[in-house]
Amino acid sequence: MNSESTEPQSKSVMSWVIAFAGAFLIMAALVWATRRYTEAPPVGAERAAERARALAELRAAETEALHKVDWIDKDKGFVRLRIEDAMRIVEREWENPSAARSNLIARAEKAAEVPPPPAAEPSIYE
Repeated sequence: MNSESTEPQSKSVMSWVIAFAGAFLIMAALVWATRRYTEAPPVGAERAAERARALAELRAAETEALHKVDWIDKDKGFVRLRIEDAMRIVEREWENPSAARSNLIARAEKAAEVPPPPAAEPSIYE
C-alpha cells in the first residue's frame, strides 16, 4: 500500500516541477530576447555633437524668448514680457491695492468665462 499510494503523488509533484522549470526557461528566453532589442545603441562622437548642437539651439531660442516682447495671442490679449518689465508693471498696479484687486478679479472672471450654451437645434451637418 505504501508504494502504490506514493507513486501517483510523486508523478504529480514531478509534473509540477517540470512545468515550473519549463515556464521559467520560457520566461528567461523571452527576457533575453527582449533585452537584445531594447538596449540603446552606444552614443558616439557624432551623436554627442548632434545633441550638443541641438541643446545650444534650444538654449538660444529660450534666451531669445525670455528677452523679447511678443504677442502670444493678440485676440485674447496675451503678451510675452521680460520678467523685469512684468515686475515693474505689477509694482505699478499694486501701488493702489483696492484697484489692483478689482482688476485682478475682473481679469480672472474674464478668463473663467463660461462659453455660451449649444444651439437648441442641431445643425444639419452634425
